[in-house]
Amino acid sequence: MAQQKVVLKVLTMTDEKTKQKAIEAAADIFGIDSIAADLKDQKLTVVGMMDPVAVVKKLKKVGKVDIVSVGPAKEEKKEEKKDEKKDEKKEGEKKDEKKEGEKK
Repeated sequence: MAQQKVVLKVLTMTDEKTKQKAIEAAADIFGIDSIAADLKDQKLTVVGMMDPVAVVKKLKKVGKVDIVSVGPAKEEKKEEKKDEKKDEKKEGEKKDEKKEGEKK
């Protein structure tokens, strides 16, 4: 099973206390790598190798939960790779500039 990104809407997550309860409930599940909570949109994003149904079941103890989306977590990795390639190009350009400066 590959890593999944599950976005949930926790309708009872209106303040810091319920936000913390939701995060702690999700953290108890085996296989979760990261949890992000957005209090304004009442959304909880969970990334890891877990069953989305198990996450919802656990969060129902906190309050009403709706699944917004379930998908692969590869989007974040692609962005990181692009950033790394940009950094490598910049370093390569700096090395070329140093070599030109030494030749002069």
